[in-house]
Order: sequence, then C-alpha cells, then structure tokens
Amino acid sequence: MNLENISCQKSFGGWHKRYRHRSEVLDCDMVFAVYLPPQAEQGGQLPVLYWLSGLTCTDENFMQKAGAMRMAAELGLIIVAPDTSPRGPDVPDDADKAWDFGLGAGFYLNATQEPWARHYRMHDYVVQELPSLVEAHFPASDKRSISGHSMGGHGALVCALRNPGRYLSVSAFSPITHPIDCPWGQKAFSHYLGEDRSKWKEWDACALIAEASEKLPLLVDQGDRDDFLASQLKPEALQQAAKQAGHPLTLRLQPGYDHSYFFISSFIDDHLQHHARALGA
Repeated sequence: MNLENISCQKSFGGWHKRYRHRSEVLDCDMVFAVYLPPQAEQGGQLPVLYWLSGLTCTDENFMQKAGAMRMAAELGLIIVAPDTSPRGPDVPDDADKAWDFGLGAGFYLNATQEPWARHYRMHDYVVQELPSLVEAHFPASDKRSISGHSMGGHGALVCALRNPGRYLSVSAFSPITHPIDCPWGQKAFSHYLGEDRSKWKEWDACALIAEASEKLPLLVDQGDRDDFLASQLKPEALQQAAKQAGHPLTLRLQPGYDHSYFFISSFIDDHLQHHARALGA
C-alpha cells in the first residue's frame, strides 16, 4: 500500500510526519500522523502508542497540542494518531452538519446501518488496517498500546476490551465510558448500529468490562470541572462496572481541570510512562 508523505517537521530530535493513503477498510483516502523518536534512526523496532482523538478532531489536534513528543523522544516511543472518521466527498455526513455525528465523529465502531456501513468502520481501521500499515512502513514492532480522549477515550477502552492480546496497555482522558446511557452515544449508536440496543453493548466499555477475558489495568484521568462530566462521560459508571468485574482501574479525578488539551498536556507524561512500562520502552 502506498503512503504519500504530506508534511514533515523535526521535533525533539525525532520527526513528526503526516501521511495520506487509501484505506480499503473505510473505502476512502485517510490521513494519519506519526511521531518517530530519534531512536527510530538507530536501527531496530520500537513500540507504538496509538492515540484516538475526540469529537471534531483530526490527526493534528493531539500532535500539536498535547506536548507528548518530548517524553516520547526520551522513552523511544512511536506515536500514531489517526483521523476520527472516514473522510471524502463520497463519505456520508450528518444531514444537519452536527458536530457530534458524522464526519469527525466515527466513534471507533463498525457501523451496520446504511448509509454508514460502507465507510464508517473505524474499529477495524484502528485495530487492524492502520497497525499493519505502520508496522510495514516504519521501524515499529508489534508491541502496541492505545489511549485517547473523550470519544477517543471510549475508542481506546473498547479497542482494548474487544481485542485481548492486541495491546499491552490502555489509558484514557475524559472517556465516554457508558455511551449507551448518554446523549452523544445514543445519537451515534442509533444511526450507526440501529435501534436494537442489545447490539450497542458490543461497543460500550461498561458492558464489555463485565465479560473481559483479559484484565489490562485501566488508567483514566478525568477533570472535575469538565462541562461534560455528569451528562456525557459518567466515570462513576466505569468505576462501578470495574469494581463488579474485579477489573483493575485507576481513576484519577483531577481537581480544577476541564475537557481541553490544557488538561491532557498536564498529565500526558504520566500516561506515556504508564505505557512505556508495559511496552518495555
């Protein structure tokens, strides 16, 4: 599969690069970003952290705002940031151009309903197609971790819980923990998956954790001044589900922090170190 390099910037001795490629899974052209730390030029293969961003974001938000590259360079950790949905003139969008559904809001699931099913298969893209591409074209090993923010935090938890053995660690910032019980999730799931709510549980971290065969420790940071805390994110639901399942969860409610990248950049080093320990970086 061909990769088109569309930008390249040096950062902390390594390189931030953006690539365009044709996705067979999503049936459209996609862009992703990769940070290659300086160790990537020294031979050998490096572990990879996959970062999933939230609603309205692209691959650029995390790379430009999170301040992750300094620590990634120290740890010898590759970071890969995909887009948040399929893109292109043939990809359907919300009729009302709402920011919480359609383009920029793929929810990291595999849609089953028309007209979404042809393109909106972000789960398979993130879990299978993108890692295969990264491991074929970069000095990337098959040691993988996953993290994300908000909708992407939901995606990170679900990808790890649905695919035991695929990732060595998982973490999240302000994740949508229980999408079947919040407006963002209900809107997306009803369109992408249909009205049969029993199917929604396959994409809900609180439902998946009860039957998880692998108990990777979960690290979750949540700001207590997040405007979406009570209505959309509901970390207490994840806490209760993890407790009932005996699943290790570290939930840190951070006083004074909101939903923004100011919050993410304040604690991103903790998350990178969490993943590096599991990856042997």
